[in-house]
Amino acid sequence: MSRDDPAAEDTAGVAAAAAEVRTGVMRLARRLRAERNPGELTLGRMAVLGRLERDGPTTSSALAVAERVTPQSMARMVQHLISTGLAERAPDPDDRRAAIIRITDAGRDRVRQDRQRREAWLAQAMTTELSDVEREVLVLAARLLDRLADS
Repeated sequence: MSRDDPAAEDTAGVAAAAAEVRTGVMRLARRLRAERNPGELTLGRMAVLGRLERDGPTTSSALAVAERVTPQSMARMVQHLISTGLAERAPDPDDRRAAIIRITDAGRDRVRQDRQRREAWLAQAMTTELSDVEREVLVLAARLLDRLADS
């Protein structure tokens, strides 16, 4: 490929954009993690609670697939959530041999508190650091990042 090859330039441009997006997302994720209280649930456990709250009851194996972790790792996370009263296991109405995992009221409260704390920091940062137009662009970018995450 020569320097005048538009395809090579386009590929390099996309790669550079991907690196910039990755870096920005990772830095923001670290900053949001810093807003957690010491002793809070791990991010993995919070992600599982959030998924249960958002998507409803499901099996441990479906959670493992959705969160992209091994079934063994998910089993440990689910067991911790159950033992702390944040989730519960119930018989699967469609398959009596299986069990479904669902969030408890205490789990919903924990998710709500965690989201409120992080969103309060983010809203404050967006208000002080970004213009109205930049905030609109950021909302669009967030939707695009969600789309990429689902791909």
